[in-house]
Amino acid sequence: MFILKRQDVDISSVQHPSRDQKIPILQYQEQTFRLLSVFNAAQEEDARAFWRELTDNRGKACVLLEEPARYSVWGKIRLSQLMSEGEDSQDSPDTMRPSYVQACLLLLQAVYIDIEDLLGARQLDLFEKEVMTVFQQWRFPKADSPKAVEQLLTVDPLSTLQVPPWEEHHLNTLLQELYRIGKDHFGNASFTGRVMDALQDMSDSDRKQFLTWLNQSPTGKVWR
Repeated sequence: MFILKRQDVDISSVQHPSRDQKIPILQYQEQTFRLLSVFNAAQEEDARAFWRELTDNRGKACVLLEEPARYSVWGKIRLSQLMSEGEDSQDSPDTMRPSYVQACLLLLQAVYIDIEDLLGARQLDLFEKEVMTVFQQWRFPKADSPKAVEQLLTVDPLSTLQVPPWEEHHLNTLLQELYRIGKDHFGNASFTGRVMDALQDMSDSDRKQFLTWLNQSPTGKVWR
């Protein structure tokens, strides 16, 4: 739909109607958009591919925002619709299915275990700090303290009663950063095959649904 620069738009945030979190909002020519995914400066090609996938193939009204340090993709939404979303609506435009969040946490934990088993305590400590930085930088709900991050790294997400209320851009960002961090630690991308095996703990239907979403996500190709 649009490729815009930072000076073209107004970016603010609104309070979620039922949760203690802010929702990023972009406004352009009296239209409102919400954040879908964020890419770093080196991921211009991935950002453009994701934007084209949404606009050309899925017919969605989206904005690609170009900034010096990052790229971001935003999807059109009515602000009144956003503010009326209910707390328990897991299929609403903002909150992802719990099974998708669980799948991403399984991948995160699988990388964590791989680093512990193959690279040792020093690398594991560094990994924990890097993951904490990602959660803090991108303001992941329920991941804002060392204790919360420790639980996300160690508690089985399939057995917990409540998973974090993360949005699609959170999952996209986590998978992008997890791949980058894992590749830095292991020196190559061979770890992804081992890590993906962790999804076998999910039910067949949940795993298939997540993999369908992953294949359409901006970072899906590096995990396949």
